[in-house]
Amino acid sequence: MKIQERKRHREMGFPPKFIVAIIAIFWQCSIARCVPDTNVTTVLCNSGVYSQGDPFVTSLNYVVAELESVTPTYKNYASYNISPYPNAFAYGHAACNLNITSSDCTTCLTAAKTAMSGTCQSQISARAVLHDCYIRYEQYPFPV
Repeated sequence: MKIQERKRHREMGFPPKFIVAIIAIFWQCSIARCVPDTNVTTVLCNSGVYSQGDPFVTSLNYVVAELESVTPTYKNYASYNISPYPNAFAYGHAACNLNITSSDCTTCLTAAKTAMSGTCQSQISARAVLHDCYIRYEQYPFPV
């Protein structure tokens, strides 16, 4: 009887153990959580600097905070921004890899901001490129 059952299973397709293994693999893939690649590719800084009392500081803080919070909410994970303060405008752009989640985009942009501010302290322009995201600010409008 057992021989006939084995033959029947072979005739029906894949053996049951194989099917269970495949289901387990797909189940693991569906619950696995990826993390963004926050390895720094490049950080570039302008040689010009601003002082702490400069109105540019307020504009810069506004633009970077907006880029960090808004970019992950957009469908294409890309945003451009300009500060609303006419005393000293700041311009910014941020983008994330489309293959990551919104929360991973936030994580990546936070890492990019940290890398940028740690390397480019008080610089009027900076750019941080990580594997899964990018953030940039300037004191002037720039093409994207």
